[in-house]
Amino acid sequence: MSTAPPEYAALAGRMAELSDLGRIHALLFWDQNTMMPPRGAAARADHSSTLELISHGKLTDPEVGRLLDALEPWAGDQDPDSDEVRLLAAVRRDHEKAVRVPAELAAQMSHAAALGQQAWQEARAASDFGRFRDALSRHIELRHRYVQCFEGAEHPYDVLLDDFEPGLTTAELRPLFATLRDALVDLVAATAGSPAQSRNHGAFSGPFEVDHQRRAVMDVIEAVGFDADGWRLDPAPHPFAQSLGPTDVRITTRYDLHDFGVAHFSALHEFGHGLYEAGIAPELARSPLGAPVSLGMHESQSRLWENVIGRSRPFCGWVLPRLREALGPALGSIDADGLYRAVNSVQRSLIRVDADETTYNLHIILRFELELALLEGTVEVDDLPAAWNEGMQRLLGVDVPDDAQGVLQDVHWGAGLIGYFPTYTLGNLIAAQLWSRALADVPDLEAQIARGEPGALREWLRDRIHRHGRKFPPRELLERVTGDSLRPEPFLEYLRAKLADAAVTPA
Repeated sequence: MSTAPPEYAALAGRMAELSDLGRIHALLFWDQNTMMPPRGAAARADHSSTLELISHGKLTDPEVGRLLDALEPWAGDQDPDSDEVRLLAAVRRDHEKAVRVPAELAAQMSHAAALGQQAWQEARAASDFGRFRDALSRHIELRHRYVQCFEGAEHPYDVLLDDFEPGLTTAELRPLFATLRDALVDLVAATAGSPAQSRNHGAFSGPFEVDHQRRAVMDVIEAVGFDADGWRLDPAPHPFAQSLGPTDVRITTRYDLHDFGVAHFSALHEFGHGLYEAGIAPELARSPLGAPVSLGMHESQSRLWENVIGRSRPFCGWVLPRLREALGPALGSIDADGLYRAVNSVQRSLIRVDADETTYNLHIILRFELELALLEGTVEVDDLPAAWNEGMQRLLGVDVPDDAQGVLQDVHWGAGLIGYFPTYTLGNLIAAQLWSRALADVPDLEAQIARGEPGALREWLRDRIHRHGRKFPPRELLERVTGDSLRPEPFLEYLRAKLADAAVTPA
C-alpha cells in the first residue's frame, strides 16, 4: 500500500465528523427511549431534524464528490481489500445515495420519526390505532417521496430495503420468504401447542421482583461477555441496543413481573447486538466502516445469542443454577431438561418479540407483506389493523384482541423504519449458517458453552465478523465466513433438528 495522498486524509477527516454526528443522533434516540419525559418529544424532533440537516449537508457536499474522484486513480493501484479502498467504496455509495435526496426531505423524515415514535407510545398505551394513524400516514407519504428520488428501481420497496440490507431486492426476498413461509406453516401445524398455553410452558411465570430479575440478567450477561466498564443496561418499553462507540455500548431489556423470559431473552438478544458493536476494530470506529455491515448481519448476532445459544441444551444446563440462585423459589422445581423443552416449545402467539423460533418468522413475513401492500397501494393506512388481524389468523391461526397486541406492538413504524422488518428473518437464516461454520471451526464448542465458557465463540465472531465492521458488503462477508450464499435450508434443518431433540409435540 503506497502512502495515501492528502485528499484521503481530508476525506477521512470529513467522515470522522459525520460519524460523530451519527453517534450523537444515536445518543438522542437512546435517551428518548430510556430517560426522556414524554413531553420532550416535540423538542427532540427539532433536535433530530437539525442534526439530520447538518449530517446530510456534510455528506452531500460537492467537495466529497471531488475528493472521491481525485482518489479514484490512486485507489485503482491499491489492494482492493485494504481499509482505505473499502472506505472509499462505502463513502461513494453513501454520497451517491444522499445527493439524490433533498436536504429538506431528509430533515422532514427525521422530524417525523421523533414525533411518530411518541405517537406510537401513546397509541399503544391506549390500544388505539387511531392515535397513531396520522403519524403513520405521514411516514408513508414521506417514503413515497423518498423512493421517487431513486429512478430505475425495479420495485419501490427495493429503495427502502437497501437502506438496511444493501443490495438485497424485493425480487430476491419474495421467493425466499415464500419458501420459508410454506415450510413454517406446516411445521407449526405439526408441533404447536394450544394458543392459550403460557409462554415457555410457564417455566418463567413467577411472579419475580424486578430487582431479582435485574440481578439474574446481569449475572448471565456478565458471564457471557458484558463489560461493566464499557456497557450499560437499562429498561425500555421495546428493548433495543445502541452504540456510541466500541467502548460505550447501551443495551436495554424489559421486565415483566409474571414472565422472566421477557427480560432474560431480550437481554441475551441485545447483548448479541452490543457484542458486534463493541468488536469493531478501533481503527475503524470514526469512519464509514465503523458500523455493522447490515441489519441482517447485525440481527444474526442477536438471534445467535438469544436462540441458537440461549435456547440450546448446553446453555440451559449451565444457566439454570445461576437463575435459581438469583430468582429463588419463584423459579419452581424445573430441571435443565425441562427448561430446554420449555423454551423450545412451539406456540401460536400474538407478540413477535415473545415468539418462539418456529413461529417468529411468520410474524416477520406478515409485516413484510403489509409493508409491500402499503407501498403498492393495495392496503391503505386506515385498513391496516384489519389487514393485520387477517394475516395473523391466516399465518398463525390466532385472533387479535386489541391494537396493542396487534398492529401497535412494534416500535419500528413509529420511527418510520419501513424496510427494516425483513432483516430479522435474514438474521435468523444467517445465524444458522454461522453456527454451522462455528461448530466446524471451534473444537468442543458445545461443551464450552455447557461449562459457561463462551470466550472461544466470542473470539471467532470477532475475528470473522465483528472487527471488519462495514468493510465487506453483506453478501461477500457471508460467503467469506461460511462459503455459502443466503439460503433458508440451513435454518430449517437446524430448527427441525432442535424440535426433534426437544421432542416437541402438540399439547
